[in-house]
Amino acid sequence: MLYGVAALLLLERIGGASPEAGTTENLESITAVVIGGTSLFGGRGNVLGTLIGVLIVGVFRSGLTFMGLDSVYQNLITGILIILAVATDQFSRRKA
Repeated sequence: MLYGVAALLLLERIGGASPEAGTTENLESITAVVIGGTSLFGGRGNVLGTLIGVLIVGVFRSGLTFMGLDSVYQNLITGILIILAVATDQFSRRKA
């Protein structure tokens, strides 16, 4: 049921149906969760941090779109963000 609701929201957002619509949404969601402080290796994380991560990624992606950056480069920058977030998580785990 949630997939159906998400599909309807995406359909309304892009204004038409496309089989390739939403293919990068999983990258954005993983980036938001990792930026929010949840470790990909388990053990810690909270809902408030994830919410803050979602807001950061949403504002960041909106800014890139507003600047007129092509979606390929937006995905590249989002991938770099997740690499930096995971590297930061690894450094903090090594210190602990």
